[in-house]
Amino acid sequence: MSDRIDDLAINTLRFLSVDMVQQANSGHPGMPMGAAATAYTLWTRFLHFDPSDPTWADRDRFVLSGGHGCALLYSMLHLTGYDLSLDDLKAFRQWGSRTPGHPEFGHTPGVEATTGPLGQGIANAVGMAIAEASLAARFNRPGHTIVDHNTYVMCGDGDLMEGVSAEAASLAGHLALGKLVVLYDDNRISIEGSTDLAFTEDVCARFSAFGWHVQRVEDGNDIAAITAAVEAARAETSKPSLIAVHTHIGFGSPHKHDTASAHGEPLGADEVRLTKEALGWPTEPAFHVPAESLAHFREAVPRGQERHAAWTQAFEAYRAAFPAEAAEFERRMAGDLPEGWDADLPIFESGAAATRETGGAVLNAIAARVPELMGGSADLAPSTKTLVDGGGDFQPGHYDGRNIRFGVREHAMGAVVNGMAYHGGFVPYGSTFLVFSDYMRPPIRLAALGGLHVIHVFTHDSVGLGEDGPTHQPVEHLAVLRAIPGAVVMRPADANETVAAWRFAMTSRRRPVLLALSRQKLPTLPPAEYPQVAEGVARGGYILADTAGTPVAIVVATGSEVHLALEARDTLAASGIGIRVVSMPSTELFAEQPEEYRDGVITPGVPVVSAEAGITLGWRTYLGHGATAVGIDRFGASAPGDTVLEQLGITAGHIAAAVEDAIG
Repeated sequence: MSDRIDDLAINTLRFLSVDMVQQANSGHPGMPMGAAATAYTLWTRFLHFDPSDPTWADRDRFVLSGGHGCALLYSMLHLTGYDLSLDDLKAFRQWGSRTPGHPEFGHTPGVEATTGPLGQGIANAVGMAIAEASLAARFNRPGHTIVDHNTYVMCGDGDLMEGVSAEAASLAGHLALGKLVVLYDDNRISIEGSTDLAFTEDVCARFSAFGWHVQRVEDGNDIAAITAAVEAARAETSKPSLIAVHTHIGFGSPHKHDTASAHGEPLGADEVRLTKEALGWPTEPAFHVPAESLAHFREAVPRGQERHAAWTQAFEAYRAAFPAEAAEFERRMAGDLPEGWDADLPIFESGAAATRETGGAVLNAIAARVPELMGGSADLAPSTKTLVDGGGDFQPGHYDGRNIRFGVREHAMGAVVNGMAYHGGFVPYGSTFLVFSDYMRPPIRLAALGGLHVIHVFTHDSVGLGEDGPTHQPVEHLAVLRAIPGAVVMRPADANETVAAWRFAMTSRRRPVLLALSRQKLPTLPPAEYPQVAEGVARGGYILADTAGTPVAIVVATGSEVHLALEARDTLAASGIGIRVVSMPSTELFAEQPEEYRDGVITPGVPVVSAEAGITLGWRTYLGHGATAVGIDRFGASAPGDTVLEQLGITAGHIAAAVEDAIG
């Protein structure tokens, strides 16, 4: 009886997936066909979840890193009782459907992470496991365990070819994340053909070298063997686990079994019929769900509710014993900041400081009141100033530490902090030099797509960093990052704008914020110049200095170039030329403001000059006829920072000359 219902349920998964892809005439049937038994075993025997409350805090997390196989995930979500109907499955990959071509966090109930770009899901899961370990260390007490869940991943060969998965797996092994279990769908086929074409390494040996617990399952349809392997993985709590499950892509298809053609295209009507016949499945109707199979899957609903109710009861006992901790846990999981979180934010009256230095001071002022602010750098904390003072290091045996040592792994760092945000309970941050944001653009893009509250601190924000030269001097990076829809880039001009930028970053709960901070010292602008700096920064741009009457030109500048714009204003004023200086720390936020506000800052019809030590692409939006963008449309050079800026034309004199040219 057990074998029969198992087979029936697994084939239900297979053919719902096949029919979804076939009806859409688009998608990836091969992985769902081959990995159905693995997914079924995990979801029905091990995974703790409550379909009636997909956001239950102590649920297990499941990440489909091979997001192209999402027909399998959607089928499982529907069958186990999530709010995903059969009609939703029939609308697979169609405009406005809840079943897009790759899983999207926040779009489909039960989807824990946006995946599809291969390798990202594995690294996200490492972040989730870090989050679980940190919360457990912070909140669990003897006799009161309220955080105790596992993170499971299903991945494929492509995930493990991507470098980000190796970076993340290396970090996970070092951190001994014993509640992380990766099930590797080892079907040995990629889009171009056999993995023998390009991927012949011993994956299990590599993960063993990373410090993982490794097992093999030779038959991907052997439920007993998969069950035993997952049980062993759960029992090994001192190491993350990899289970390599040998499966057959397109299992059951007479002509596409174990072929690349099963990967990313529909089987075709004839092959669907032949496959259903081969596995004893009715050829009609499509989307057939046997009542017995559905009833079996739907046992997950009362099972999950019962487990959730038991946890709720345990949490109420915890609340009675530890009311302050319980309130903090609930607040953090809700994503709310603590009352008075900004009470210690500094105000700077004078002096000069690199905005990276100010940023470090602000981070620590916030961290003292916001325990969920947690992160680290890609081996650059002494330069990026992003250590939480007294926070301790997050290390094996010390999961209460708040400083994550990511190592030189920028790509993984970006994906790991995304995973922490997906998990909930944290405002995660990562930091490195702005030029190395190149390594982490994929996770930044996914953070924007998923609306994640993550913060990235990018320092050494221009050629002004000096002697390290063009390999380390960003010129195109601000424009590249600004091009990501939904992301917010903020380049503050001084200490007080840096405070305001951090304030915005902490309160912007549905989008990633990227802070671009200077290595070189910048003067603190007089408070008299800042009647409403926090509001101005939050709006993306504001009038910093003006002239009587209508200005003959407007200089829009960011970061360190704001000070050059002010110098140019003084020079021009001596010649009777009155200009306005606009500080624009975020072009994206400024573009979102009402037209009335924007026109009040950048008066229509007045020539505009932009000033930024980076490429001029993008600034054309704000330039009038005949105006000039002062910038750097080439790579930098190795020399002292002031020399580089002068030689490349980033000076007050060049800005003043550009204004004179603009006004004729």
